[in-house]
Amino acid sequence: MRIIDRRADPPGRGAVNRERFLRRFKDEVKHSADEEFRKRSIRDLGRGGRVSIPGRGLAEPRLRHDASSGEQDIVLPGNHEYVPGDLIPRPEKEEGDGEGEGAGEGEGRDSFAFALSREEFLALFFDDLELPNLERTRLGDTVLYVMRRGGTSRDGPPSSLLPAQTVRMSIARRIALRGALRRRADELERERESAPAALRTVLDLEIEELRRRARALPFIEDIDRRYRARVPMAAPSARAAMVCLMDVSGSMDERKKDLAKRFFALLYLFLERKYGTVDLVFVRHTENAEEVDEERFFHDPLTGGTLVLPALELAERIVRERYAGGDWNVYMAQASDGDCTMDDGARSALFLRDSLLPRLRYFAYVDVPGSSGWFQRPSDLWQSYDAIGEDPAFARRTVHARSDIWPVFRQLFARDRAAA
Repeated sequence: MRIIDRRADPPGRGAVNRERFLRRFKDEVKHSADEEFRKRSIRDLGRGGRVSIPGRGLAEPRLRHDASSGEQDIVLPGNHEYVPGDLIPRPEKEEGDGEGEGAGEGEGRDSFAFALSREEFLALFFDDLELPNLERTRLGDTVLYVMRRGGTSRDGPPSSLLPAQTVRMSIARRIALRGALRRRADELERERESAPAALRTVLDLEIEELRRRARALPFIEDIDRRYRARVPMAAPSARAAMVCLMDVSGSMDERKKDLAKRFFALLYLFLERKYGTVDLVFVRHTENAEEVDEERFFHDPLTGGTLVLPALELAERIVRERYAGGDWNVYMAQASDGDCTMDDGARSALFLRDSLLPRLRYFAYVDVPGSSGWFQRPSDLWQSYDAIGEDPAFARRTVHARSDIWPVFRQLFARDRAAA
């Protein structure tokens, strides 16, 4: 038996089914999205993409007949033994007699791949950051438009009326209409010359009406009026640069780097929505500092001791050489576990305060300590940054786990950071 449902799908059923599917397999989809996040660059984070989840559990229930009961009508071609009405004995259940050597070992795993939209991927990325739905929508969909001159329109407020354009349209209308009326009057005059006397009186009245209408055309009509039109256009975005500084010494394990990458990714998404175009610069440091690409920044197994000052000096040189002037909005974010010497920390704080902060819009320091315990003292670099004081272009926070990233980000970039 085969059951076919031919009822028409209600509008929007596909979206509802997709939402139900994502909710049902949220854990598997979230795990795949996390794996995809680790592979993606920060620039590609805000795009959708394909993810794969285990195929087990995706089968839909279906109806089938029990082969051991009920009646069945079967057509067997080439029958030479039975005639209609004969009863065929049901075969007994027996163990198979194949030549296999036993069941295989291990377990297979079929995969099911489907595409996530940009909004769905961002929702999964922000999910464990405890992002409120209102803020998620704002970050994902906000577009800034400004009203610009866009030609003319036939309606608008009186203050937007274009007198010269309106008079030109009026002249063009009267020339066109008057010419058509006069041509028709001339045609009727030619017909009048050969028309009978009884018809000439009617033609004279019609010709007079046409010439009267040509003389009485109004100077301005509603169709002549032209107004300045304004259309919404995307505002030209200012340029922004984001410099990412990260300590990659031996104490920065994969957990700390993952927290740092998630913070940098959130900052990039924020700046992309705000400015449209964002330049990314990655600077890593141990005892030495170097500019690298994103792959080496997060995944290269470089290790060593820690000196912060060389990284700040390299960042200051990059900003001075590439992003000088008022056209660039330069932001800098630093992630470290704060393990440094007191001398290096003191020199770094002074250099940051005197040489680097005057060139930046904002500097955010994210301290990523080890696993939390009952006793947590501020890191060495954190204590050294006390010398910077209350500078509006400098802020610092501590991140212990993924759930801290979004609240920390809200505090660092709140409109009123003092209240946050």
